Amino acid sequence: MAATSISSAANKLTNQTPSFPPQEKNSHPSPTCLSFSNSSISLQKLSFSTNFTNPNSRSSTAINVLKTAEASESVSRTRDPEPVGKSTKPTILVSEKLGEAGLDLLRSFGNVECLYSLSQEDLCAKISECDALIVRSGTKVTRQVFEAAKGKLKVVGRAGVGIDNVDLQAATEFGCLVVNAPTANTIAAAEHGIALLAGMARNVAQADASMKAGKWQRNKYVGVSLVGKTLAVMGFGKVGSEVARRAKGLGMHVIAHDPYAPADRARALGAELVSFDQAISTADFISLHMPLTPATNKILNDDTFAKMKKGVRIINVARGGVIDEDALVRALDNGIVAQAALDVFTVEPPPQDSKLVQHENVTVTPHLGASTKEAQEGVAVEIAEAVVGALRGELSATAVNAPMVPPEVLSELAPYVALAEKLGRLAVQLVAGGSGIQSVKVAYSSARDPDNLDTRLLRAMITKGIIEPISDAHINLVNADFIAKQKGLRLSEERVFVDSSPENPVESIQVQITNVGSKFASALSDNGNISVEGKVKYGVPHLTRVGPFSVDVSLEGNLILCRQVDQPGMIGQVGSILGESNVNVSFMSVGRTLKRTKAVMAIGVDEEPDKETLKKIGEVAAIEEFVFLDL
Repeated sequence: MAATSISSAANKLTNQTPSFPPQEKNSHPSPTCLSFSNSSISLQKLSFSTNFTNPNSRSSTAINVLKTAEASESVSRTRDPEPVGKSTKPTILVSEKLGEAGLDLLRSFGNVECLYSLSQEDLCAKISECDALIVRSGTKVTRQVFEAAKGKLKVVGRAGVGIDNVDLQAATEFGCLVVNAPTANTIAAAEHGIALLAGMARNVAQADASMKAGKWQRNKYVGVSLVGKTLAVMGFGKVGSEVARRAKGLGMHVIAHDPYAPADRARALGAELVSFDQAISTADFISLHMPLTPATNKILNDDTFAKMKKGVRIINVARGGVIDEDALVRALDNGIVAQAALDVFTVEPPPQDSKLVQHENVTVTPHLGASTKEAQEGVAVEIAEAVVGALRGELSATAVNAPMVPPEVLSELAPYVALAEKLGRLAVQLVAGGSGIQSVKVAYSSARDPDNLDTRLLRAMITKGIIEPISDAHINLVNADFIAKQKGLRLSEERVFVDSSPENPVESIQVQITNVGSKFASALSDNGNISVEGKVKYGVPHLTRVGPFSVDVSLEGNLILCRQVDQPGMIGQVGSILGESNVNVSFMSVGRTLKRTKAVMAIGVDEEPDKETLKKIGEVAAIEEFVFLDL
């Protein structure tokens, strides 16, 4: 991002609020009216690094906050008004067939266009008109698609589990949320895996084809029993665990390999977690249920086949790319692999002359894992709900390119999400013009053990609040970490133990911006950092400290902070000025260090005061500085 564009964007944003020169007064110090308009905060000076983490744990559910209601309001104020008569409903493009129940849900929210079998060129030409895109496995959502969207595309929904056909890095860079439907087809995929397992063991497909060719070959198609055989489940996620559950019912001994699966969960299903090499070397049957990633690409290859028991049988209802198909053909030919049952392939559909598909010891189906009526309708509804929720700016439990937070943690932290963003937004508006933000310190006060306090979602919200007001790009939680890294934002976290009830995950949050000047000097703490602190009270975010001053104000609407001489009548004077201008005061709070010395008055207002009203506040004799903040 060019330095000039950042400076221009910051100036444009901050010039929305008027600023005033100091006013001369007979015997009083010159007050300084410090407003957001004085800011020309530079992000181009930043050369920071982040310590953001995004653990890839299958035991977690992806959670994303695309925007809060407050953020949505602030963004809407900066957009051009819709032309009269133009629909404000979002446009949702469905590029592959989706169940009617899902389509009905989408139509109730937006304008739905179903355009199937689009080429990459056609998709790129269309996508700039769309707010959301829903695909299955056949549509490739590449970087070129996100570039062609020109920032309009907000969410991509994958109707199914796998997201290897979506460029997640590009989606994240362009601020586009990616959601999937990971639960609706779980049982269907597991059932299909078991069907292939049993059908392969008893040569059902081959015997069927033989009979239809007029043959009766009972001796040729003698099968093997499942009882007592060892099944290795490679990938113990939702589908893998359901396969294990059913295999136990068939009398099989189940072992599993998954670097992320908890051992107690496996034991509860009667499975034993083992190493990768132990799983493939001891199994009679191997069932694959792992995602396609760089680490799992062709994980079954010549080397791994060589470690397997002679006569092993392989089932794959996961992703075709996890098997080196040429190596599998060689393993079948030399007898290491007795049989294979495959529902997925590296290229779909596979070539008609594929040696693997034509092999007499291979049973194949055309990617039918999720193809039951119940699963298709369930997937359609699940992805429609996820896409609509994302377009509404709601928390999404199926986001795949956002901070990963378990759902129970999300439920606990929900009231603190708005607080975290508001504190970041407030802190950055206190930075003096020309200051380069280099680092941010966050302290969470809590009675909980640090291992029981997951702050990733809160950290992301603070990042959003800090960056968005001074960036010329729209920031959401999908790309907040990426943009922070681009600009070098270094954010460190500290957990402070407090002796209170551990029922609340967080007692308070403190945000400090270090090594910068402040346009409201009273916001500087003893260490010279801009410091704001808040907590959730009655479900509402509150500001509880500015610098060394204690306050108690709701972080809603707009806020005026005034440093004043602590004397009677100050609340009345400022309140009268606002009332004469028809600016409604929602709350007031005064914090001071010592009686009759200095105090900070925090005033919540429903409307933004005009230039003349702010000027009158600055002319009050006992007010030494003040700042207007847009929350």
